Amino acid sequence: MLLLIGAFLVLMLVGVPVAVSMAVSSLLYLVFYGVAPDIIAAQRMIAGVESFPLLAVPFFIFAGNLMNIAGVTGRIYSFALALVGWMKGGLAQVNIIGSVVFAGMSGAALADAAGIGTIEIKAMRDHGYPVEAAVGVTAASSTLGPIFPPSLPFVIYGMMANVSIGALFMAGILPGVVMTALMMVTVAIFAHRRGWGSDTPFKLNRLAAASIEVAVVCCFPLAVYVLVQMGLSLNIAVGIALVVLIACDWYFDFSAVMALMTPIILIGGMTMGWFTPTEAAMAAVTWSLFLGLVRYRTMTLAALAKASFDTIETTASVLFIVTAASIFAWLLTVSQAAQLFSVFITSLTENKWVFLILVNILMLVVGCFLDTIAAITILVPILLPIVVLYGIDPVHFGLIMTLNLMIGLLHPPLGMVLFVLSRVAKLSVERTTMAILPWLVPLIVALILITFIPAISLWLPTQMGLIR
Repeated sequence: MLLLIGAFLVLMLVGVPVAVSMAVSSLLYLVFYGVAPDIIAAQRMIAGVESFPLLAVPFFIFAGNLMNIAGVTGRIYSFALALVGWMKGGLAQVNIIGSVVFAGMSGAALADAAGIGTIEIKAMRDHGYPVEAAVGVTAASSTLGPIFPPSLPFVIYGMMANVSIGALFMAGILPGVVMTALMMVTVAIFAHRRGWGSDTPFKLNRLAAASIEVAVVCCFPLAVYVLVQMGLSLNIAVGIALVVLIACDWYFDFSAVMALMTPIILIGGMTMGWFTPTEAAMAAVTWSLFLGLVRYRTMTLAALAKASFDTIETTASVLFIVTAASIFAWLLTVSQAAQLFSVFITSLTENKWVFLILVNILMLVVGCFLDTIAAITILVPILLPIVVLYGIDPVHFGLIMTLNLMIGLLHPPLGMVLFVLSRVAKLSVERTTMAILPWLVPLIVALILITFIPAISLWLPTQMGLIR
């Protein structure tokens, strides 16, 4: 056990990538202790990625990449600017609302930071905001991507914990709303203290136009309900409503109706049983291709090819991490490390709230060093039996784990969002870190609320019958 963990930590400290560190330390442990034949180790690694839910990973990544090249990010920015740009600290508020909309399409914090985050940082800098403020709010808002459905971490967690991915998707909606509200309040406080004004004049017609777009999207499920009540089948009702919506969007050239429809289509399709979360990822790709090639006609073959190769590269990286983490987590179990940790935790306290505090601290630290996917793959087999022992709902715990690891993305030494934004804003990692620190406050407050008020996570999936 000491060799396994020690080799992993040493390799990490000398700068070896996380996945390689896990694979090499696992190989060393197998060679020295001979706990299993080589063929068993290979089988465990293959089994780690031999999962139907994991098929969603490349498709959600591909959908996010396609949205970035389909001209959708600029439209989302224009929509958010019309909706909240007139407020004090307007572009910071736009940053948050834009991330909320983008979250419904990508499911990844890095896609948000590298996609719409690039536009938002440039706009805030051009309007006289300190670059540190632009980086801070962009970093905080990027964490919304994996909380609002769809979410790549939820897919991995659902696979590892054998929990309904659809329930996890629904469980992320209210926590995402809470996080959004806390971030917008934080922006208002900064605007008041630092004298940030509005960035666009208040124009009732622009606000009304943005509000109409929201209303149009909200009317879609209502129209489906009315058509069903008139005697049409559900499939025909949805088809008619979708055709009318697309025709209206084509005629009026709305800024973000098609982008706002993405989560409606995905969540609605899963709720009505049309497709599983994995198939929802394929639907997201189909919708992205429709927007880029047919509706907006901004997607070129060269851009499509680049998005495809970027997806292959990212998917290979993610699945290699899952593969290495699978054998590493299995060896932790075989070496009794997981059992020892379980005994240690249960000996400290019998109170589930104290346990959750300890686990939050653990995951905040782990999130600073481990990639999100690797952390979920390693920690879920260790922590889930203890979670069940304390009577904590695995769906609730999935939200807690994901938010902790999202906060970890903003921290050195391995916070990937930190490095992406450092490169985008052309700031040193040290200055980027200091810029992000104040924006951790609303995230920590949200974490506390979500941890100690389980209803925030569980109410919606319970009402929809996804969990009992």
